[in-house]
Amino acid sequence: MGKNFSNLKVILVEPNGPLNVGSVARLCSNFEVDELRIVSPKCDIFSLEAKKMALKGHKFLENCKIFDDLQKAIFDCDLVLASCGRIDLNKNSFFGSSEDIFDWTLSFEKINNLAIIFGREDRGLTNSELLLANKTFYIPTSLNNPSLNLSHAVSIALYELNKCSKRNFDQELNVFNLASSKQIYDSFLEIEELLLKVGYLLKHTSKAKISKFKNFILKANTSMHELNVLRGIVHQINWFLNNSKRK
Repeated sequence: MGKNFSNLKVILVEPNGPLNVGSVARLCSNFEVDELRIVSPKCDIFSLEAKKMALKGHKFLENCKIFDDLQKAIFDCDLVLASCGRIDLNKNSFFGSSEDIFDWTLSFEKINNLAIIFGREDRGLTNSELLLANKTFYIPTSLNNPSLNLSHAVSIALYELNKCSKRNFDQELNVFNLASSKQIYDSFLEIEELLLKVGYLLKHTSKAKISKFKNFILKANTSMHELNVLRGIVHQINWFLNNSKRK
């Protein structure tokens, strides 16, 4: 991959076709991906079918890391991108075309651990899974048939990422300091707990409301420092609430 990206992880969520998995392993070899990760596979990813499709990418199958949860699969990634075919562009500004999102990553001097998530063949990623990504992209296709085969989507995304990473931009690059997916996830566990405690959220509607708040944080491209300020406020309010009860 280009100079802006290192340690690229391709993550497949619950793939159910061994041919697709094998094809993706081959693509990982074509585009010098660092690692293939699979979350809860629904097929035998080590089957003869998968190995035949992988060809020179067989090492990515052999060394593939398997996780039972998407959150665990992205624990060490600085920037997480997710692919999605069903997007309401008017409501979600942190969605963008694959070309626009990959160009955006070039505004940073270096990203140490980049992950790209691809969802299930039949229904993609859930809303909660999409909110684990810093940015979500779509691949422009016909409006009448926007859904792509899994391995085709991976091939286009890796090709576009590779192509844009080799461009020369006359601009001063920023140091990458966005809050990671794990930091955002951990922060919102604390925020949700606090808002439930003070009665702002109710149990049966908390997930939907907290998702809207998380959406806002993602749109804002929140930095690690800004998120730490938010967490500091939450910790201070919790300290005050806990200590005021003792008096």
